[in-house]
Amino acid sequence: MQFMELLAHLKEVAHAQERKIYLVGGCVRDGLLGRPLVDVDLAVAGDAEGAVARALALRLNGAYVPLGERFGTARVALPRDDGGVIQVDCTEFTGTLRDDLLRRDFTIDAMAVDVSGFGGAVAWAQADVIDPSNGRHDLEAGLLRLVSPDALGADPLRLLRAVRLAAEMGLTIDSQTKAEIRERAPLLGASAPERQRDELCKILAAEGAAFWLSLMDDLGLLGVLLPELMEGKGVEQPKEHHWDVFRHQIEAVAAAEAIVERRVPALLQDRGYLPLALNHILWHPGMEGYFDNEVGGLPRKVLLKLAALLHDIGKPASKTFEPNGRMRFFGHAELGAEMVEKILRQLRFSNHGIEAIARMVDNHLRPGQWSDAGRGPTARALFRYFRDVGNVAVDTIFLNLADHLAARGPMLDAVRWQEHVEVANAALAHYFDQRLRHAAMPRLVSGNDLMEALHLQPGPVVGRLLAEVDEATAVGVVATKEEALTLAVRSLAASKTPS
Repeated sequence: MQFMELLAHLKEVAHAQERKIYLVGGCVRDGLLGRPLVDVDLAVAGDAEGAVARALALRLNGAYVPLGERFGTARVALPRDDGGVIQVDCTEFTGTLRDDLLRRDFTIDAMAVDVSGFGGAVAWAQADVIDPSNGRHDLEAGLLRLVSPDALGADPLRLLRAVRLAAEMGLTIDSQTKAEIRERAPLLGASAPERQRDELCKILAAEGAAFWLSLMDDLGLLGVLLPELMEGKGVEQPKEHHWDVFRHQIEAVAAAEAIVERRVPALLQDRGYLPLALNHILWHPGMEGYFDNEVGGLPRKVLLKLAALLHDIGKPASKTFEPNGRMRFFGHAELGAEMVEKILRQLRFSNHGIEAIARMVDNHLRPGQWSDAGRGPTARALFRYFRDVGNVAVDTIFLNLADHLAARGPMLDAVRWQEHVEVANAALAHYFDQRLRHAAMPRLVSGNDLMEALHLQPGPVVGRLLAEVDEATAVGVVATKEEALTLAVRSLAASKTPS
């Protein structure tokens, strides 16, 4: 299914039912911008029974999904040629079309085109656009402007949607709209948590996410969405840190994005230390496409940015001073992981997503400890790290690099940074080269082998011995079944020897 084919069927339905059907909202906006039309919104006159949606579903073998039949709202899911799905949302409008458009949120989404006289994808520039709030002008000017301040009260999520639209489309929110958002920011908490989650993730996915997070803070939205972050404002850190805890976490998002994208987005160009940092980044061949993969329904790059935003959220509550005045944050990673689980559960993140981010926050200091030791990690340390951190071990190495950059900022020491990167690259090489090869190799011994040779019953002792053998195999201490059994015998005997 392509847009032109859908348009032809819409014209036929409009003619057969003698009904006015209009393209509205985002599809008009995207059409005028020349962007691909993924989904289509329709405003339909006098269609309380959903007759247009039913007719489309029947004609095109689509799925009819009622969204609110009392209000004349339905969805048709149609197969796309690329294997995806086009969603066509049909909504009955009451009164005039102009009144319907003026009830919408932003001017760029308050435009319509009558399908009957529309020539299709190549004719957007000449389209007769119904535009009562001058949205086409705003779109050409790159401006996001409210149709009416009342729109924010009608659906408080629009407060956050304003930032998301600006981020996705590179728009500037006009000053009056900003003022209206600031005034009504507390209303955001009344919107559904899962809708807040979706908008936040889209903002994090956008280029220059740190810029948009700062804008959210300026508009008073970030504190409503993530009030725990606000506790970091004004919380000073040791002299190695350039910013307070709050700004450090925003800067960690900027650093994470630059490292993963291997470039500095235009909105982050004011951070002069980032280009210097990228000069030393090496990219292992196994990383291609890695951060586009999904965990818990979200791309890894989005999860990394969210982990960067929250990685030090436990610092304010864990801050202490030693007798000599030294500032410490003992246990902040563990506390932060607990806080992250609670925060993300409230926002209805998936269990896999929550587990991934909490584990990254809990372990974000570990890769840095290899550098702090003045030497690279041992094979045993690497084995234990990748075993413990699991499917986000690679992501956590990148979080640690972002943490380093966001700590130093303009004070970045190029030599120390290069040393840190070299250690990180050694760990990545271990993962993508050696560890993946080891994972493909069969175990030297099985649990049954151990139980038979050592006369053991199933239980935790067998699991512990297997783990010791796996570690010894990975670091090259044992290479044969006989050596593995000998190691297990010695370990079992040592555990039975009184200390």
